Amino acid sequence: MAKIKKGDLVQVITGAKQDRGGDRGKQGHVLAVLVEQNRVIVEGVNLVTKHTKVGQSDRGSKTGGIVTQEAPIHISNVALVDPSTKKPTKVGFKVEKDAKTGESKKVRVARKSGKEI
Repeated sequence: MAKIKKGDLVQVITGAKQDRGGDRGKQGHVLAVLVEQNRVIVEGVNLVTKHTKVGQSDRGSKTGGIVTQEAPIHISNVALVDPSTKKPTKVGFKVEKDAKTGESKKVRVARKSGKEI
């Protein structure tokens, strides 16, 4: 089971501070997890300007130009935000057994508060 998944609220814990133009301390939701490269794309973090080639759509309108979009950031540079304290925390796992069926289920847990994520 992965520690960080799509849709999780994470905070950037490394890099330059925001007053110096960096992203440290910013919080955002995970848009995508790139498992092979150990990277995540976080909403509003690591914005880059991309120049796309100008083309034409089927209706004749122009497409392309300068687009601002999120670039991937390494997964070790973000931490999951604890739902109760709204601060970054490590992720742990807990195995719970279902009383009725007896099946065990692995659940992500915030290390600071112990709450289920």
